Amino acid sequence: MGAPLSAWPWENLGIFKYMLYGPFVGRVMYEIFYEEEKDWKFSWCLQLLILSAVRGLVYLFWNCYTNSLFLTRNRQILKQGVDFKQIDKEWDWDNFLILQTIFASMAYYMFPFLQNLPTWNSKGVIAALIFHVGISEPLYYWVHKKFHGDYLFTNYHSLHHSSPVPQSLTAGHGTVLEHMFLSLVIGIPILGASLMGYGSISMIYGYILIFDFLRSLGHCNVEFIPHNLFETFPFMRYIMYTPTYHTLHHTEKDCNFCLFMPLFDALGNTLSSKSWELHKSYSAGNDSRVPEFVFLAHIVDITSAMHGQCCLRTFASLPFRTRFFLIPFFPFAVIGVSAMWLWSKTFLFSFYYLRDRLHQTWVVPRCGFMYFLPFATEGINKHIEQAILTADKIGVKVISLAALNKNESLNGGGKLFVDKHPNLRVRVVHGNTLTAAVILDEIPKDATEVFLTGATSKLGRAIALYLCQKKVKVLMLTLSTERFEKVQKEAPLEYQSYLVQVTKYQAAQHCKTWIVGKWITPREQNWAPRGTHFHQFVVPPIFAFRRDCTYGDLAAMRLPKDVEGLGCCEYTMDRGVVHACHAGGIVHMLEGWTHHEVGAIDVDRIDVVWKAAMKHDLRPLSSGSTIKAN
Repeated sequence: MGAPLSAWPWENLGIFKYMLYGPFVGRVMYEIFYEEEKDWKFSWCLQLLILSAVRGLVYLFWNCYTNSLFLTRNRQILKQGVDFKQIDKEWDWDNFLILQTIFASMAYYMFPFLQNLPTWNSKGVIAALIFHVGISEPLYYWVHKKFHGDYLFTNYHSLHHSSPVPQSLTAGHGTVLEHMFLSLVIGIPILGASLMGYGSISMIYGYILIFDFLRSLGHCNVEFIPHNLFETFPFMRYIMYTPTYHTLHHTEKDCNFCLFMPLFDALGNTLSSKSWELHKSYSAGNDSRVPEFVFLAHIVDITSAMHGQCCLRTFASLPFRTRFFLIPFFPFAVIGVSAMWLWSKTFLFSFYYLRDRLHQTWVVPRCGFMYFLPFATEGINKHIEQAILTADKIGVKVISLAALNKNESLNGGGKLFVDKHPNLRVRVVHGNTLTAAVILDEIPKDATEVFLTGATSKLGRAIALYLCQKKVKVLMLTLSTERFEKVQKEAPLEYQSYLVQVTKYQAAQHCKTWIVGKWITPREQNWAPRGTHFHQFVVPPIFAFRRDCTYGDLAAMRLPKDVEGLGCCEYTMDRGVVHACHAGGIVHMLEGWTHHEVGAIDVDRIDVVWKAAMKHDLRPLSSGSTIKAN
């Protein structure tokens, strides 16, 4: 059992904790419908609900800014990124909003002078500022130092410091006792100004929102305050703290205890000697680090655009699926995607470390449906080319193309760019060799016959040629005899008989191993015999229609355990899992291969790539009695 007031009383309620706002909502509804003489627009309960919502948005918007790495990556203070462990630990960061809403409602009934406040009183601003500087700041400084004593730190404050990378949401991550004290710090200026007769609704809103703004600023882990400000006005360094200043408190713990004003650290002799020099170095925004690997992703649809860490961090940390709570945010997503189109830049969404090599994900600002519009081809290729050239310029070693960015009809699996720029230093990789290896790994070792749709596609061709050399009969579904014969002729003469062209699904009615590379309808699935397993490399995945059959997932691999800073899921993949083509680019980088992997898949390299992936601890999601690379 923990120390008193260390755990939140509603910590086991999960999402139902928001029902604690129910009495406030009920009171507002009652005032609207039943109290005709009351001006419900100035209802205290309504103001508290609005204020709580706006406060939450302040922290969320700061978090969006922090994780918009295309804006902030050169000014980040701690570089390692926020991982799933920290996100889960800070999941209920907004508990303090509920607590302070309850306290505010109690204060309203305890102090009658709060019940008839005007909308505006200019004297209240000055009074609140005096109370803040004269009482709240020194009180916070003194109590904060006490929280760093052995007992209080171990039982209460260590939770806040357990987050390795401060972010705006980290500001709300603490124990009940801490936030009770913080509520007092916030309440003193408001109550003091109101008691003097200078209180107002606008003063309450302004003070609390500025307080939250500054708390988020200190925890944001991005230094954007120019050092020139302190050089021009030296006294400002004691009046206003910076993200660098507060991050030092999280990394060294026994310095920089102030709330917002370093003056009190200077007076208490707890000012870190590194504060100003570190601020100067970070505010310059010169980050010389260059990622060794870049994965060039793309937006699938408007709703998936909200799955980045720069939107909702907790949502991005779970496998993507469309949820009802996204509906209110849909207009903002449309505006954001439109802005990306207008800006015409490749955006940087996330990064993490893999064996001490920085790994970044860039996102082409185009939605999935646009890849199938003929008139959009040139523009999309232009963005991909721009990303490749940028990577080449800054010194990236490998850039891997995701899904539609390497579409055969779009750019020939990346071959277009390699042919156009023969002197590229960055290696362009489509990663499909490892995708083929993952699919082949899932095929039962004792299989003697498989049915293959999408048989003459890039992946279908490689799978067919590989299996036939293992003496597995491949029923290749294609209406084009010319394309079938072209693939068949690539096989060694002694194995060509294992490749058989079929033109109807009926031909596979006795085959229990289906490899689906072209979307098939539920009606076409009915031709598969009972007990069939559908392996697939088709996007989107086919519907799991047959209850008497099993369905494989898209080819994917689990990242090594030593990955750090990974805090978002790759689309519908689980945590720590990436699509096989993504993993293929990682392997290319880790192995230091100097060739481009574009165009048609080199079947002879499937075994090589598979063994390299195993060597670096990348693992397929499912592995059983399968055909494995020797």
